Amino acid sequence: MKTRDKMSWASEEFADVDLGDKRLNTRLMRICDSFSESPESPINQACADWAESKAAYRFFQNDKVEEDEILAAHCQKTVQRARKHRTILAIQDTSYIVYTRHGKTEGLGKIALHKGRHVDKIYTNGLVMHTCLAVTTRGLPLGLLDQKIYSRTIRQGEKTGSHPHDYLPVEEKESYRWLEAMTNTNDTLENIEVVTVCDRESDFYDFFRHADQLNARVLVRANVNRSLNKKSRYTEKNVVKLWDYISSKPEAGSFKIEIPKHGKTKRSKKREGRTATVSVRFGSFRLNPPINHIKHRTEKLPDIDMNAIYVFEPDPPQDTDPVEWMLLTNIPIRSFDEALEKINWYCLRWRIEMFFKVLKSGFKVEECRLAHADRLTRYLTIMSIVAWRLFMVTLIARTDPTKLCTEFLAEFEWKVLFLKVNKNKELPEETPSIGEVVIWIARLGGFLARKGDGFPGTITLWRGWKRLADLTDGWDLATQANTCG
Repeated sequence: MKTRDKMSWASEEFADVDLGDKRLNTRLMRICDSFSESPESPINQACADWAESKAAYRFFQNDKVEEDEILAAHCQKTVQRARKHRTILAIQDTSYIVYTRHGKTEGLGKIALHKGRHVDKIYTNGLVMHTCLAVTTRGLPLGLLDQKIYSRTIRQGEKTGSHPHDYLPVEEKESYRWLEAMTNTNDTLENIEVVTVCDRESDFYDFFRHADQLNARVLVRANVNRSLNKKSRYTEKNVVKLWDYISSKPEAGSFKIEIPKHGKTKRSKKREGRTATVSVRFGSFRLNPPINHIKHRTEKLPDIDMNAIYVFEPDPPQDTDPVEWMLLTNIPIRSFDEALEKINWYCLRWRIEMFFKVLKSGFKVEECRLAHADRLTRYLTIMSIVAWRLFMVTLIARTDPTKLCTEFLAEFEWKVLFLKVNKNKELPEETPSIGEVVIWIARLGGFLARKGDGFPGTITLWRGWKRLADLTDGWDLATQANTCG
């Protein structure tokens, strides 16, 4: 937000950015500040006037602006924030930004294939975004560590009736993005204890082998009920499968989890909220390379020592799917407490899902019309950083509510906020905490702050942020008028 007695957050975040021209550096900061104050608005509405809007459009059209430089400056600040914590979770995931309705936008890729009523092949056009988000073990997002935005191309089969996975090395597959992000994360967070956390899409041999080569720690949800502990590459009798093997281990303990209510969607059925008791089992195993791996021809692929944690609800309610997770990790698991710690870490993977929701549902980035994929890539890079900041501010009151609010608000901002929300009260002598201020911001967005209302949601806080921006702008104008008078 714009501040009178303190640099804006963008000025601090991009203090070391180098886009080759100081004017471009300044324009980047102004764009970030404008988008922060009105994140759900289109470019021309988020900017102060037509001159600012034209300058923003020229920025996105400028081929000299490298999104990698923008991201690198932000990543440096992310690392600085990460150094204050003992362990950092590097959460990876992929999101698909759909621009199918933007028929004149050039450079988009094919990101999905559907079959229509009268057409055999209908492609969804858009961009693929693979992001790595740094999160503390308490759940606070610290910033992006890596991001790749690209247009997907349709690969033609090199062999009739074969699948690319049968004959391509991992370096030539799209799934290589998981390995690249892990490498970049380890390089960026050098000398910091980091655990890469991923969903089931990253459950493949090359990912775990790459982690072993980098000496990197990983935590992944299992997708394949693979054979384990094989003594040779070829088929063996009585081979044990992952689920059967870990299920045979003794129960290490149990705990209760709260399952939230969930409405019916295209992919899932309606679910009522409930409390579930789940049991935990864990064990170690040898991960064998796939039989048909292409690199068997040129090298001897090693077995990899791994551990699995099985979370299962033994007695679910009738007509209800049980809770079930199988987590794979190369971190030693020796006790129930260590297993529970890794389970809690994996639960924080949902943070990146919420980050994408902020970006797509809140910021409405799929409505942006910049006519070319390169411009959209620059736009999405900036909006990702803005989305991280607002998401971080939303969560910081939950993870560290006692910090002073001056961590993200200037003094005059929290004073204007206090006077608006707490009418007929005198300003406090001491600076309020982040926990207090976030509730005030939420009240500006319509939050009632009753005892049973819980914590305000992201949408409510966005509305509050926008109103606070209007209030502080009004205060600035009134101050300027008094000075001129």
